[in-house]
Amino acid sequence: MIADGSIALPRPTQPGSFTALMHLYESNYLRLHWLLDDLVAPPAAGCSRTKSDLPLHLECLEVSAYTTTLRLTYFFEEQGARVADPDLTVRVYHDAGLAEAMACRRDHLHHALKDFDTAPGEELSRRWVRNNMLNKWLEYCYDHGHRFYGGLRRAVGAP
Repeated sequence: MIADGSIALPRPTQPGSFTALMHLYESNYLRLHWLLDDLVAPPAAGCSRTKSDLPLHLECLEVSAYTTTLRLTYFFEEQGARVADPDLTVRVYHDAGLAEAMACRRDHLHHALKDFDTAPGEELSRRWVRNNMLNKWLEYCYDHGHRFYGGLRRAVGAP
């Protein structure tokens, strides 16, 4: 057996590190693809209804050549007003196969979501927490049968 001491073996990534965050973005992309049959041209808007969960709302905010920006949320009635919670803005990077939770509602209704805000602070840590939440929520939504079909089905830049 020939051994080479100069070969660096892969090290496990540390949770909360930049490398782990990129792995999380990859996982978010795959899980988001479970819910949407077409990430490049998703529906302009939609609502997925299941017997075991609240209606899940999807809105396509922007489509460009390499990215798509989506909004995923549930809606609640709070003192006569319609309130979105959690209210996630997700950017999908098609060429890299990544999905990033870019923003999250700051004043959550549910106490378990209070820590997932986008206030200034340690950015890497905030991105880690926000995207971990997206990752778990996407799996939860899939497990409860949420799906979105059909899409814009248009070329980028078409009228």
